[in-house]
Amino acid sequence: MWSRRQGHLRPTVCGVEELRRRRREQEAALRKARREQQLVSKRLLREDAPEEAGEGCVAAILGEAEVQQFLRQAQRGTEEKEREGALVSLRRGLQHPETQQTFIQLEGSMRTLVGLLTSNQALLQLEAARCLHELSHSEQSTIAEACLPATSYLLTYLSGHSSDFIELCLYTLGNLIVESEAVRRQLLPQGIVPALAACIQSPHVAVLEALGYALSQLLQAKEAPEKIIPSILASTLPQHMLQMLQPGPKLNPGVAVEFAWCLHYIICSQVSNPLLIGHGALSTLGLLLLDLAGAVQRTEDAGLELLACPVLRCLSNLLTEAAVETVGGQMQLRDERVVAALFILLQFFFQKQPSLLPEGLWLLNNLTANSPSFCTSLLSLDLIEPLLELLPVSNVVSVMVLTVLCNVAEKGPAYCQRLWPGPLLPTLLHTLAFSDTEVVGQSLELLHLLFLYQPEAVQVFLQQSGLQALERHQEEAQLQDRVYALRQTALQG
Repeated sequence: MWSRRQGHLRPTVCGVEELRRRRREQEAALRKARREQQLVSKRLLREDAPEEAGEGCVAAILGEAEVQQFLRQAQRGTEEKEREGALVSLRRGLQHPETQQTFIQLEGSMRTLVGLLTSNQALLQLEAARCLHELSHSEQSTIAEACLPATSYLLTYLSGHSSDFIELCLYTLGNLIVESEAVRRQLLPQGIVPALAACIQSPHVAVLEALGYALSQLLQAKEAPEKIIPSILASTLPQHMLQMLQPGPKLNPGVAVEFAWCLHYIICSQVSNPLLIGHGALSTLGLLLLDLAGAVQRTEDAGLELLACPVLRCLSNLLTEAAVETVGGQMQLRDERVVAALFILLQFFFQKQPSLLPEGLWLLNNLTANSPSFCTSLLSLDLIEPLLELLPVSNVVSVMVLTVLCNVAEKGPAYCQRLWPGPLLPTLLHTLAFSDTEVVGQSLELLHLLFLYQPEAVQVFLQQSGLQALERHQEEAQLQDRVYALRQTALQG
């Protein structure tokens, strides 16, 4: 990730600005990687009636004749129970990809199903919607596009009175959205954004969770930054999403997870993050972070990381915005409380979910990169040693830990004095023995800052065989300039 520079890195030219430039390059690459990590998925609501589930048989694959028969019975049967039963049989058959293909290839089948969806009999409507839901779960874009005639009706029913039916329509729309650009292209002029904005005021938790899912699928579309997110930002959705993330007794974890991911995708698009900051996104997310830290101290619920991950990502990416300074965003986060809460979460991840440590460390990096006050909090709370304890977890974690420490050391002599003496130098001599180029490179950067602002560290480095530790990397192309510069600094010191 480091770019090779021309010539030798002399101590006289390798100043703080050069170190900042390198870290900016690294951070830009990390931000890009986090933006590209999306959670495209589909969800299936399949709640068979007890009598169906108790039959103990797997639904059969239906042939063309059987599909035609069930559609005919559903459309023209004389008894409502007979018509409903035909749709139940069709729905169960549509659990198979083979039946799905047969269905969409059969002329008039979708027209018939849409007709049943729009009938005035509630049970037939529900079963027709369930058939569409089975089709929406297909991974074939052709099947999603075959459902296009139904999308306007699914949108219309979002303003209905049955929360169960609205939930089903939302999950079906969410599944169709992720599979086909043609579906999204049709839904936008049909008014999906206003329809979703209306749903967010529902009092039903299941509807809100389904809404969050459908919205997150829409936000992950490749054309979202240009064609979708501007409309969403112009609606009331952002303010309502932030309300769903407000800590307190009304906070529902499932709903909060969905909307936190929605917020993450909006922030990553960088369409108008100052607008979100102006709506109080930083303070809301900061308070939620404090709430999560309190929760992990009270419970060992492993589900907490589901919400922690998008919250950490949202905060990390918002802190890279220039608008943070202009609206006093750093002040909104209440320095020491946020740092303390973040370390509680880091300890929780260390014990329960190590894969989330880079997320927490990335936030710590962004907090400390341009803020002396957050660096002061890190020192005053005696959190350097707990930070160093994370180094053995992985190379990725090691790089992030060392980057945070570089942020602190970069602030000048007063900060380096707080880092010295202590376990830092022995730890850096240990990390110089690593084989990972990025870990060693970041160790060299931190040593350079330490030598620059705390000259007595040079003598201790020499006494503890520091030059020998450098020698093993002097032939490595990506490191040799920095090794040479650090060696010269040590010898001249």
